Amino acid sequence: MTQWLASAAAQHKPLPILSFPGVQLIGCTVRDLVFSGEKQAACMSAVANRFDMLASVSLMDLSVEAEAFGSPVRFSGGEVPTVTAAIIAGRDDLDKLALPQVGAARTGEYVNAIRLAKTLIRDRPVFAGSIGPFSLAGRLMDMTEIMALCYEEPELVHGVLEKVTQFMIEYNTAFKTAGADGVIMAEPAAGLLSPALIAEFSTPYVRRIIEAVQTDACVFIYHNCGRTLPLIGSILETGAEAFHFGNAIDLSEMLPLVPSGKPVFGNVDPAGQLRGGTAASVRAATLELLSRCAKYPNFILSSGCDIPPVSPLENIEAFFAAAKAFYGN
Repeated sequence: MTQWLASAAAQHKPLPILSFPGVQLIGCTVRDLVFSGEKQAACMSAVANRFDMLASVSLMDLSVEAEAFGSPVRFSGGEVPTVTAAIIAGRDDLDKLALPQVGAARTGEYVNAIRLAKTLIRDRPVFAGSIGPFSLAGRLMDMTEIMALCYEEPELVHGVLEKVTQFMIEYNTAFKTAGADGVIMAEPAAGLLSPALIAEFSTPYVRRIIEAVQTDACVFIYHNCGRTLPLIGSILETGAEAFHFGNAIDLSEMLPLVPSGKPVFGNVDPAGQLRGGTAASVRAATLELLSRCAKYPNFILSSGCDIPPVSPLENIEAFFAAAKAFYGN
């Protein structure tokens, strides 16, 4: 996989975070999908058959790991699940917080989805998806609270991070054992931090997970859709083999800051364009991004973040068609 990544940009194939819109292809609801590894694998396979993506990606559902710790989650037929309340307010709550086993709540279904997807998708790598440590801690503690506690009670935040990091090592190891060729780790909450705070509360824990799990056969792509330009020095220290950035930044400003041997994915607006735009506007936005970024040898076209479930398929098709027209392949 490290060799594959080294040549991935030269293939000129996009790798959007495209999984949930597959519900339109297999005829199920988002609620059905997130409770069934079999449906997730079928969804990934349907997307792979429909779109010429560089790789297959599993669901970017940032509620799964928090639910395993005991967080309440809201489900609906058409929207991605969301955590609805914090479960850690102080040291007593942390002390009581049990470390879940892989398989708790829906985590077993997500691991099984990768195992099954590997039997269905044989022409490209299959990436699992997981949350990053600070983003998971923020869901357990509430994002507003954790931002304040980084200053007021940093030892409490570090205590939560220690527990979630231990679980995330085990969870990502399970993905690797199931056959995942890589993991896309979503750490968007770290995009809210200052350079000093990301270096204290995110990067060291991300690096521990990656060092424990990453091999030549299973690589990590780090995703952060926040305002990451001031944070890139610390982000590069995570040890990830590639980086995925959201549309909160101008990707043409980020690319010169990343070593040319590290692929950089991004960053057509998933909500404003792929969900809310038209085929014509998606095509224009995609071509505009390519005109600015394709000159960089490590650039790979992607969405800025997870593409919403109800995004029109014709918009997604316009995204791929624009890339094909630009590269002439």
